[in-house]
Amino acid sequence: MLRALIYLLPLALTIYAFIDCLNTPEDEAKHLPKIAWVFIILLFWIVGPIVWLAAGKMRHAPAGGRTPSEWHRNHRTQWVAPDDNPEFLKALKDENKKDESLLKDWEADLRRREEELKRRESGTGPEEPTPPAS
Repeated sequence: MLRALIYLLPLALTIYAFIDCLNTPEDEAKHLPKIAWVFIILLFWIVGPIVWLAAGKMRHAPAGGRTPSEWHRNHRTQWVAPDDNPEFLKALKDENKKDESLLKDWEADLRRREEELKRRESGTGPEEPTPPAS
């Protein structure tokens, strides 16, 4: 049992470091390009993962209490879904107001035209000017 642990523990550490390296954005890898870190982790079975975890990645606390799922390159907030983005929701509200205003204008114009048409048909409204005789 102890022999299996001697092989499984470094293997688990290597797999963890490898996946962590692949999921790290390129600009957060320190000292070397990310591809070099992948080779170091895979070629130097025990030392590579330890070096990656100790010195290969920028480790910092989340700014403003953000969760790690919100971190990304240049430390700008990346929204997971559009309904989580307040700017997107505000833009939707503004667009809805504009559309409602346009719709009200169209409805008012349609009502005006219908009333005008009814007046023409009943003969109570202003008559169409007759074209000049030539």
